[in-house]
Amino acid sequence: MNLVDSFADISRFVRLRRDIHAHPELGFEEHRTSKIVAELLTEWGIEVHTGIAGTGVVGVLRCGTGQRTIGLRADLDALPLQEENHFPHRSTHDGRMHACGHDGHTTMLLAAAWHLAKAHDFDGTVNFIFQPAEEMGKAGALKMIEEGLFTRFPCEAVFALHNFAIEDAGSFALNHGALMASSNTWRVTLTGRGTHASMPHTGIDPVAATINLAQQLQSLLPRMVDSTERVLLAVTQIQGSDAPNVIPDKAWVGGTVRTFSVEALDAIESGLRQMAQHTAQAHGCTAEVMFKRASPPVVNHEKEARFAAEVMREVVGAERVNEHFPAVMGAEDFAHMLRVKPGCYAFIGNGDGGHRMPDHGPGPCIIHNTSFDFNDDIIPVGASYFVRLAQRWLAQPDGAQPFTA
Repeated sequence: MNLVDSFADISRFVRLRRDIHAHPELGFEEHRTSKIVAELLTEWGIEVHTGIAGTGVVGVLRCGTGQRTIGLRADLDALPLQEENHFPHRSTHDGRMHACGHDGHTTMLLAAAWHLAKAHDFDGTVNFIFQPAEEMGKAGALKMIEEGLFTRFPCEAVFALHNFAIEDAGSFALNHGALMASSNTWRVTLTGRGTHASMPHTGIDPVAATINLAQQLQSLLPRMVDSTERVLLAVTQIQGSDAPNVIPDKAWVGGTVRTFSVEALDAIESGLRQMAQHTAQAHGCTAEVMFKRASPPVVNHEKEARFAAEVMREVVGAERVNEHFPAVMGAEDFAHMLRVKPGCYAFIGNGDGGHRMPDHGPGPCIIHNTSFDFNDDIIPVGASYFVRLAQRWLAQPDGAQPFTA
């Protein structure tokens, strides 16, 4: 029997997913969601550990005598957006919504935990990792690691899924290397000397310097990074005076940088700092640079990626698995886990958006927009992948080569 068939009646998990969607919680505030996760895992006889990185939960399920271990991860948090959907399970909290599908990720992993706890058809240890604060650069994955995640719950490898705007709902996409970019934010504050706008000669204008810097930054990448690298520097914010007739003391410009290598990131940060100082000096200002490296690139490990792809083909068929998906500029803090453990991150297709009707007609269902909703039809597919992944990984003979970070 196809494993997906074991989830033929997914109504319980649909209700669960929609309940979580209706009660979104931001990073490190996922108290209600974590409580639901812990209570369900306990109900199913799974050992539960709470309070990791504040609201993180880990469920440990052992079966048989096998010594092998695996980590399966889902994220818990929502985004600070105002939901525009009008279906019954829309957010009950203004300014918060599950616009990235973490409600679905949590539900898929819970469904997998339910199946494995019921069937006990594996030999080894499965660690179900429910991570807080993936969004907004809060780095919940890093905090869990710093609080001893992999020391307390040893994992030979870790795996995770994220829904993606792929029209073939329930299909899979991944690659054997960098799948998502590093996420980095920057801000340059230029300080001059404020004055009335009608007397610019009596001050030092930081707004003009800021505008100049923003324009010059558009030419930074070709000069600092090899042309074979995929990189992005976006100017997304600029702020001067709050009044139209005031030249302020300070002005600032900010944005994001995305790269697929640390070397490219180092070069961009160095170039940005130099350009900021030189531009400030040319205008008689001083510059203060903030450059925050929120998360590194998501780089899959080849062995684990090939293993994951084989499992995906078992679940949905070879024609629905793209094993050479091009890397995307989005970021994900699961990257921190992949820096200390081998593993694989992959996408699962969320469909063409038709599941949102009648609120919306068909069309791309892209994350981080106010009309997003997770596609409940892919819950059994994602859960089946997690189940088969655990079964297959733990069934391998002992003696795999150790991973060195």
